[in-house]
Order: sequence, then C-alpha cells, then structure tokens
Amino acid sequence: MDHAIVYFDGVCNFCNAVINFVIHHDHKDYFRFVSLQSERGQAFLKQHGLPAEKLETFYLDEGGKIYSYSTAALRLAKHLSGIYSVAYIFIIVPRFLRDPVYNFISEHRYKLFGRQDQCMIPTPEMRAKFL
Repeated sequence: MDHAIVYFDGVCNFCNAVINFVIHHDHKDYFRFVSLQSERGQAFLKQHGLPAEKLETFYLDEGGKIYSYSTAALRLAKHLSGIYSVAYIFIIVPRFLRDPVYNFISEHRYKLFGRQDQCMIPTPEMRAKFL
C-alpha cells in the first residue's frame, strides 16, 4: 500500500494536536508523518524549493504530488474515517477564498496554541507512523 506523507511543523502545539487527531482517525493507515524540522523534513523543503525558515503550512505528498495550505488540509480530511471525510466537499470552494482562512489560523497558531522547544516524541505505538 502506498502511504501519503504529511510534513508538519513539529514544534507547533496545534499542528501536533492535528497529527494526533489524524492518527486516531486514519483507520486505513494511509498517512505517515515527518516533522519539517527533522533532517528528512529539511531535505524535503530543499528538494522542492520551499521555505525552511518560516513554516506557514504543512505539506501533503500523495504519490509525488505535493499539496499545501487549504488544499492539503482538505485532501487529508478526505482520507479520514467517519464524518470528517465529508469536509472534502469544500474543495469546490476556490482556493482564493479557502486559503485566507487557512492562513489566518497558520499566522496565529503559536499565539493561540503555543509552541514547544523541540519536536514531539511519538509514543511507541505511534512510532511506526513517523519516518
């Protein structure tokens, strides 16, 4: 089975909460996770010419196709179990309307939810999901 890879801000409390939520609702074991601060995350950013100094979004790599901002969030939701996959319907809303909402949350996530000094350490049960 192919896995989609989620590259996320590992020191962001909100981002870590989202990753934990995704793991809990990923019943098909579709996702794997990489902190953008890790060596692999930094190599990914460099390889794709993406900014490494200011992390504004997470990235979703589905079979080599890279998604970011609200499109990544909606594509991620599409693969979750239960009612959460219904959120994918918002993909019909144009990006120029969706992305400002995403950007607002992204710009204020540290103020609203805080940050850690280092990336989270996955539990032994979750470790296999992290690359």
